[in-house]
Amino acid sequence: MRKQERAALILRRLEELYPETPIPLDHSDPFTLVVAVLLSAQCTDKKVNEVTPALFAAGPDPAAMAALPEATILGHIRQLGLARTKARHVKSLAQLLIERHGGVVPDSFEALEALPGVGHKTASVVMAQAFGVPAFPVDTHIHRLAQRWGLSSGESVTRTETDLKRLFPRESWNRLHLQIIFYGREHCTARGCDGTVCLLCRELFPNRRRPILTSKA
Repeated sequence: MRKQERAALILRRLEELYPETPIPLDHSDPFTLVVAVLLSAQCTDKKVNEVTPALFAAGPDPAAMAALPEATILGHIRQLGLARTKARHVKSLAQLLIERHGGVVPDSFEALEALPGVGHKTASVVMAQAFGVPAFPVDTHIHRLAQRWGLSSGESVTRTETDLKRLFPRESWNRLHLQIIFYGREHCTARGCDGTVCLLCRELFPNRRRPILTSKA
């Protein structure tokens, strides 16, 4: 099976498995989404969703969040990894949204990536999920599965994103990146599958016998 054929099969199977693609991070608008994604670095979505209700109650918009002392923000997110750095970024982000963007989350990659704590992946999530702009955010699950499925070399996250964008239709990107994440969490996990165990790996590579070693994102 050639790479393009594998991509087409993956797209069909994931559409069958995940016809609905709810956004894993709880949020109510672009601001709460960008903060939630920022907080999710090196942390599970489940843990982020546990702390954000109280944080967003205290700082529901950029003005309210910017007015909070950094120590208060830290108190809400202390149980997350890199909490001190994230608290500083959240406050600075809120301040810059007010100073540069009139308190509104910008809808461009360049403007988003200029905000504290917002890299390309975070900007891609916000552009895709808040503004509906086609993007393909690559997290650890997507990076791992792209290698197991022979869609990318795993050389870098940037390479994985480029390869996946070339293989899949642009109109599928926003749903597909979530579908791959769901599948990676539920079936093709880091320890539960080595490229020979889950249903899709077996269907894509029925003759594969050796485990596939994947590089981390």
